[in-house]
Amino acid sequence: MKTMDRPLAEEAFGVLREVCGHIGLDPGGAQLMRLRSNAVFKLRGEMVVRIATAPDALTRLPVVLAVARWLSDRGFPTVRPADEIPDQPIVYGGRAVTFWRYVRSRGRPTTRQLGRVLRNLHREPVPPMALRRLTDPLAEVRHAVDRAEVLTTGQRSWLSDRIEELTGRWLDLETGAPVLLHGDAWIDNLLRRQDGHVVLCDWDGVAVGPREWDLVHTYHGQRRFGLSAADVDDFARAYGSDLRLWPGYGTLMEVRDMYAVGIHIRNASGDPFSRQELPRRLDSLARGDGHARWYMAAPA
Repeated sequence: MKTMDRPLAEEAFGVLREVCGHIGLDPGGAQLMRLRSNAVFKLRGEMVVRIATAPDALTRLPVVLAVARWLSDRGFPTVRPADEIPDQPIVYGGRAVTFWRYVRSRGRPTTRQLGRVLRNLHREPVPPMALRRLTDPLAEVRHAVDRAEVLTTGQRSWLSDRIEELTGRWLDLETGAPVLLHGDAWIDNLLRRQDGHVVLCDWDGVAVGPREWDLVHTYHGQRRFGLSAADVDDFARAYGSDLRLWPGYGTLMEVRDMYAVGIHIRNASGDPFSRQELPRRLDSLARGDGHARWYMAAPA
């Protein structure tokens, strides 16, 4: 996948216009809904367009699409690809583009609902597809650190050493049998439909691995992103177990901290918010501050 050489939003809108024109969709009035690992647009009508920014997206997305279809066919609450668009993912200008059915939502889902959905997901069989194994959750961060031009020599050296340390500790963790993972099971990737039911979206991280990886996102949300202790308690009760009681909890939280830096290292050259947020996260990690607030978007 190509490297960003102009602002992410500007490039994403350009790719959207060209791809839609090529397949006969009208991009007029498209709304940019999210700009992180993907640029996510809503078109007029009932379709969402996702333009991937991750360097390995092209190899990963065919499986992502297949898993979402497979889960949907089994009755699992997930978004579904817009299969009327053939030959997905579509590649344009070095970007991989996928199309999804739009879910009309109302209100914010709860961590209790997320816990229930993940409990059911982890009970699903592993689908008959070539899913990746989550053996090295910091691989993408390591790659971003090696390639990033926004880091100083000192930052790059410290991050590389810290990633090596955390990877070793991750490999020493004792986890249960591997399960089907969402991979990025954060509350923002759960949509509450107008009827009150919820569906999971953003399957780019789907993998087979330890269930603890899906669970830690909510606990990390209390540490860094403003979730309350009650939110986490509700999640644990709904899932049926509390990750805080697991011996590897501390290590996993530190791994998740480092994982959450990778997207901003990768995007900082083209995204103003990542340029603002990256120093905040790096500073708190370097100081060993486990309570500093981080942000998903610029604070109001």
